[in-house]
Amino acid sequence: MTLGADDYLTKPFSPRELVLRVRNILRRAAPPAEPADKPAPREEGLHFEGLSLYPAQRKVKAGDRVVELTAIEFDLLEWFARHPGQVFSRSQLLSRVWDIAFEGDSTTVTVHMRRLREKIEPNPSKPAWLKTVWGIGYRFEGQPAE
Repeated sequence: MTLGADDYLTKPFSPRELVLRVRNILRRAAPPAEPADKPAPREEGLHFEGLSLYPAQRKVKAGDRVVELTAIEFDLLEWFARHPGQVFSRSQLLSRVWDIAFEGDSTTVTVHMRRLREKIEPNPSKPAWLKTVWGIGYRFEGQPAE
């Protein structure tokens, strides 16, 4: 098991934002209720050249290696993989991935994008999948694998 921060708040922050973030983390951490006799899910996923995501197992493979991601990093990558080519602003990502209304500092998105790139990109300084669209936000440029 790995330990680490899943999210952070910068001061000052509103109590409402703290409650929403804690609820979101608890929701993601709760295991889904499944019958004991249900067969294990197949390893279906989202496949791109050199990158595969398996949402049911919350697993990511970059090349031949399995990449350990925090819950929010996985959610962020999955969001992008399900919307390839679409540009998202930091406030849109906070709203859609973190499930919070934008109320100021979007630094958390920048930090998570940097960490995600360090984990999945062959060369994080020249990302192949997670591109910055200057002045707007970020875009996933993966082509689905055949």
